[in-house]
This record gives sequence, C-alpha cells and structure tokens, in this order.
Amino acid sequence: MAEIRTDFPVSKPKRKILIVEDEFVNRHILTAYLEDEYDVICAENGAEARETILGYGDRLSLVLLDLILPDVHGLDILRWIKEDPRFSGIPVIVMTADSGAEVECLNIGAIDFITKPYPMPAVVQARVRRTIELYEDRLLIRETERDALTGLYTREYFFRYAGQYDDYHPGTETDAVVIDVNHFQMINERFGRAYADGVLKRMAAAVLEITERTGGIGCRRGADTFLMYGPHEDDYAPYLEKIVSAACGGDAGRVRVRMGVCPGCDRSIEMEHRFDRAKIAADTLRNSYTAFIALYDGALHEKEMYNERLIDDFDEAVAKGQFSVWFQPKYDIRPETPVICGAEALVRWIHPTLGFVSPGGFIPLLENNGLIRKLDDYIWRRTASFISEWRKRFENVVPISVNVSRVDMSDPDLPETMKAIADENGLPCEAIHLEITESAYTENAERIIETVKRLREIGFVIEMDDFGSGYSSINAVSTLPIDALKLDMALVRNGLKENGNARMLKAVIDMSASLSVPMIAEGVETEQQMLALREMGCDMVQGYYFARPMPAAEFGEYLAARLTPKG
Repeated sequence: MAEIRTDFPVSKPKRKILIVEDEFVNRHILTAYLEDEYDVICAENGAEARETILGYGDRLSLVLLDLILPDVHGLDILRWIKEDPRFSGIPVIVMTADSGAEVECLNIGAIDFITKPYPMPAVVQARVRRTIELYEDRLLIRETERDALTGLYTREYFFRYAGQYDDYHPGTETDAVVIDVNHFQMINERFGRAYADGVLKRMAAAVLEITERTGGIGCRRGADTFLMYGPHEDDYAPYLEKIVSAACGGDAGRVRVRMGVCPGCDRSIEMEHRFDRAKIAADTLRNSYTAFIALYDGALHEKEMYNERLIDDFDEAVAKGQFSVWFQPKYDIRPETPVICGAEALVRWIHPTLGFVSPGGFIPLLENNGLIRKLDDYIWRRTASFISEWRKRFENVVPISVNVSRVDMSDPDLPETMKAIADENGLPCEAIHLEITESAYTENAERIIETVKRLREIGFVIEMDDFGSGYSSINAVSTLPIDALKLDMALVRNGLKENGNARMLKAVIDMSASLSVPMIAEGVETEQQMLALREMGCDMVQGYYFARPMPAAEFGEYLAARLTPKG
C-alpha cells in the first residue's frame, strides 16, 4: 500500500519591503541582501515612495527609508507615514550616515536605524527580520485585543490589563462594573441585526468616554454585556444615564439597561470573580422595572455562599435521593363538575442540613451551571416509574407533565432520550407531557422548533409553559409546534385580581380557542377564580383550589379515590 504524503509544500507569498533610496548602488546592495527572502520594491525619491505606499498600503511589511532624497527630506516622508492612520502601523527603518538624526527619527516613529555604509548582510537581514516579526506580532495583538464591532478590549485582554491596572495603582480603591442590556435578543428579533449592532456601538462609545474620563478601562464581554474597571465612584447614576441615552439613540425607552457594581473590590480574589460579583448584582434587576443599578453587598455575598454550597452538594443530593418528585393535579373545568385530567411533576429538595431548598432558587442556579440536565433526567426517570406503577393499579391513569428546561432543549438527542425513558417503563409517549417554557422558543428558535417537531412525531404532547411572560410568542404561536398553552401564573393573578387586566387575560384565552389549542391556567386558588376562568373559556386549571403539590405516595392515594382500580 502506497504511503500517504502529509508533507506537501505550502507556498507562502514573500513579504513586501519598500526601499526608498536615490543612490543606484545602495538600492542594488540592499536588494541583493534581501531579495531571496522578501519581495523588494524600490523608490528613487519621495514622490515615488508616496505613490508606492498609497498603492500597496498595509500590504507593505516594512519601509527602509533614506533621509537624503532629491525632492523631499526623508523626515517628511516619515512624518507623512506616521500621521496617516492608513499607514501609521507600517514599520520604518531609517538609513543614513547622520547619526545625529537618530533621536529625531525615533521620536517621529521610526522603529530602527541602519547607519551608512551598510553593515554586514547578516546584520541588515537580522534587523529587517526582527522588525517585521515585531510588526506582525503587534498586528496580531491589535486584531485580537479589540472587539471587531465596538473597538473595546476583548475579554481576555481586558482581564490582563485590569490586572496590570492593579499593579500600577496599588493604593487605589477600585470598582468592577457589569452593564447588561435587558432582553437584547428581543431587540435583535424586533428591529433587526443592524439596529442591534448600532445599539452596541453607541453603548461602547459611551463606555469608552466614561473610562477615559475616569482613568479606567472598558470591555465588551459577550453579545450584550460590557465591563468597566477603574477607580471607585460613589454614584454611577450619571454614567448609567449616559449609557442608556447612547443605547436608545433617538428612541427613548426602547432599550433598557441594568448595571451591577462590585464596589471597593477585594484584591485578594481573582479579577474575574470580582466581575462575577458585579454580574450577580446586575442579575437581581433582571425583572425589575423600577431599579437599574445594584451593588454587591453583604446580603448578596451570603446568597453567593449559599448557592456555592448548593452547587457543591448537588451530586451527593442526587446520589442520596434528596430530590423527590411531587405532583399537583390539573383539572378540566369545562364540565359542570371538574374532573382530574392530568398532573404536573414538580421537584423538591430536602437538604440534610439546610432543610427545604426553594425550587425558585435552585432551579435557575442549576440551569446557569449546566447541572439542570442531570436533575431533569433524574426527575423524568422517577416520574416515568411512578406512572408505570399507577398504570398497573388503575384504569385510565391521567398523563403527567414534566418540565423540560431550555438547557435540555439544546441536546440534539433529547427525543431519543425521552423515547428510551418511556420504553424502559412500558409507557406510550402520550402518557408523558412535556412542558417547555415560552422563553426556550426564543433561544435558537429554529433548532428548538425542529427538536419539538421530532418529539411530537414520536408521540409526546407539548405544552408551552409560562405563556404570556415573553415578547414574541403571542404573534408567533400560530406557527409553533405545540399542543397546549399554559398561562403564566402572574398573568392569571393580575387578570383576576380586583382592577386587574381581565380583558388581556380573556384575549389570550380567546386566541388559544381560535387556534384550537387548549389553555391551562395555573395558580388558581379560589372557586371565584376558577369560575371566572371557565366563563372566559379556559379549559383546564391547576392550583391550590383543587390540590397542593403532594409527594408521590400521597398522590397515588389521591388517584385511588378518583380512578377505577384494575382487576
């Protein structure tokens, strides 16, 4: 068998060098020194030099410049190169017999100096080679240290320079600041990429102006997040106002921005963790419409330590069964006497030392740390085993809904995983309903929709959870692959309270009816609320009015009182 070659030669174009020299002999000597390694271009005077530089621009890797030219002085050419932003990055080595001109040339911007008569070829070649290497290294740094869209530092260089800031200002109290755009993805979808990019550019310009004024540095981290690091400030409100004004342009109120500040940074902790703390503060404002600046303080520190404890204890909690599945019934309220039609599986964590851990706290935490997939898989399998047990005991067991997080939806193998769980427990797929939050449909929508279509083709029933909490689904829901809508609890409660927006709630329920999609309302606590929802046309409800969430054993007895036993 013939050996496969892996050493094919790669042709690399020679770097271009411009020699500006009026003496023929000198041009010939330098060309002879350099032509084997470089593509040498020659100019005999200043006019030719300008024309060549204008033609080649930053494709030139080096200019070797004689000072004594027949039409202009070489210093004038050097100044012209360094003052024009199109060419100022091109390195220049000055060639002259006048050693007294060296300081002036270096001050103007020359990189190096070669005296006449020329030194040995190896010396010239080494100087040229080293200058070009430094130039290309600088170009690489320039391209990677700055964000292409905004011109601010990239994340990696920002943290490096922030560390240097500490070194140069050992006695200065500093703040770490995070600036986030609320629901930036929605801005992208509603107004287009060009508009969204304009928002980021204007915000970056404001951040740069602020940091230049305060003596700090700024950065764009991620799609819509900016960082600032610099001397401590007592009041960030004027800075936030400036950034918001820039972000909105002429469209007041279109862009909402939140700012988190870690004031008086503890220099004993890593730089990135200081900004993690600022981000924690900013995230407390995620659903606020009245506050826009938050400081990291003792209370947030305690919460951070608590969350770290939960993360550390998570794997052991799964292994030791600290997580349990509870069930809350769903009722069909269309008949005169409501009947049980399903239930939702809910997770509860009873920690051996911390006690009951609120799902509202640990579920978002696990989502943000990528651990929710492991918990969800555990809950799906436990739920399926309970359904299988109840189907052996009772006739007509109601379907059970399980939650599928936005993190789970990123798994391309999710349909196969869910099908395997159903098969392992001898269940038809329709016995398990999948609740997917409305927000998940707005993140990488095409891929999410494709995954949901595959799940439905297999036989799973899809419920859109928290419907009405987002921004785009009311217009897009008619095109989404779903089997039921589950109203956001806040929308239900606001619509049913005194002086609430009942008309909005009724409009959403009417919309579901027009699409022939059943509507489920959760958080129903009173008979009055249930009757009002029935009057509006709601199909099913879930809430304390019928039953609180209960452990699996208790829910089994609950079913026993309402379903017919087998045999």
